[in-house]
Amino acid sequence: MINPFEIIETINMIDNENLDIRTITMGISLKSCAGPDIDKVCENVYNKITSYAKDLVKTGEDIERQFGIPIINKRISVTPIATLVDALDNPDIDKCVRLAKTLDRAGKAVGVNFIGGFTALVHKGFTKGEKILIESIPSALAQTDIVCSSVNVGSTRAGINMDAVARMGEIVKESAELTKEQHGFACAKLVVFCNAVEDNPFMAGAFLGEGEGECVINVGVSGPGVVKCALEKVKGADFGIVAETVKKTAFKITRMGQLVAQEASKRLGVPFGIVDLSLAPTPAVGDSVAYILEEMGLEKCGTHGTTAALALLNDAVKKGGVMASGYVGGLSGAFIPVSEDAGMIKAAECGALSLEKLEAMTCVCSVGLDMIAVPGDTTASTISAIIADEAAIGMINQKTTAVRIIPAPGLKEGDSVEFGGLLGTGPVMKVSPYSSEEFISRGGRIPAPINSLKN
Repeated sequence: MINPFEIIETINMIDNENLDIRTITMGISLKSCAGPDIDKVCENVYNKITSYAKDLVKTGEDIERQFGIPIINKRISVTPIATLVDALDNPDIDKCVRLAKTLDRAGKAVGVNFIGGFTALVHKGFTKGEKILIESIPSALAQTDIVCSSVNVGSTRAGINMDAVARMGEIVKESAELTKEQHGFACAKLVVFCNAVEDNPFMAGAFLGEGEGECVINVGVSGPGVVKCALEKVKGADFGIVAETVKKTAFKITRMGQLVAQEASKRLGVPFGIVDLSLAPTPAVGDSVAYILEEMGLEKCGTHGTTAALALLNDAVKKGGVMASGYVGGLSGAFIPVSEDAGMIKAAECGALSLEKLEAMTCVCSVGLDMIAVPGDTTASTISAIIADEAAIGMINQKTTAVRIIPAPGLKEGDSVEFGGLLGTGPVMKVSPYSSEEFISRGGRIPAPINSLKN
């Protein structure tokens, strides 16, 4: 039972602490759209998306007005498009780009912010369609505005597909070059995963997994500012109290997310899937995961102790969430994107936060190296090696890891790149000058670890 105090407390969180619903994401299965003829497939895809999602944006706006809860994004995720490419007669890059443009057109027709699912799952090998889709990613992202792409290159059960890792380093470079006038913006819409989840509502990595139903509503909640304000009230307290404070705050945030998710599900006549309670920051001051870590007593995010603080935060968020809802899913923890977090930006600019420290932090948080700008002359093999390192962390630790990296064309270490909106400003970070070329060129598959054998 919600009491008046909780209502007042929630209103204060919204008004003063940047609490919001980051996204309502409708997952739509496109399996029924598959076929040999590209014209018919594109027609089916467009019609299905615009039919299922026609009321998504309006419903989100209506809920926002009625409950007074900001809902920042309305998004769509779809079946991995490589599945449709595999069913085409004579698939090629042009046909893949046509599918991407169809997604873009359908998403714009219903008014969503992003549509995810231009995706291939190649952690153990490639189908013909998956290979072609990956080759088409640079052109597809350069020629669309709201389409997001992801590729899963590894898993705890399968190991790491190093051939895919090597190619994705090149794909990232090609994507940056094709959008060099926008500082490599296509790369901000491309994620490389290990252990990708099927119900993630957050972009750029959202897609509707193979085990999902016909249509589903997933909601992503975010409240770094709320957590920081809560910790301000226990300044100097021991870590047990810090963890309990974060847990209680995550509980409240998740309850709000479940309310919105269930309401959207009821109004749209679509099953409710999960609430993802990830602490997803924005460039707005006061809405930063880095500032939460600094509130725990770190002078600057990235200094010694940062990984321990992040581990506490991530764990407490998950514990609070599962107390509040039986349907917590997605990634649910803490995100550490550099360009999207005001505190991370400042820490990177002053040198407190390095790529190597970020990699260590990803061992204990929800995703991985996210929205990181690196010099434009960074080689494809270096990017592949960064992807391999993150995939290894995910594989060994049985968790999702990801890389969303932007080799900013024409920029060097110390410069900054402006993406705007939620994507923020990225300081161009230093990468190691030493080569990984010979390592990446080996190819093949890194075998699954012994801890994958659980049956």
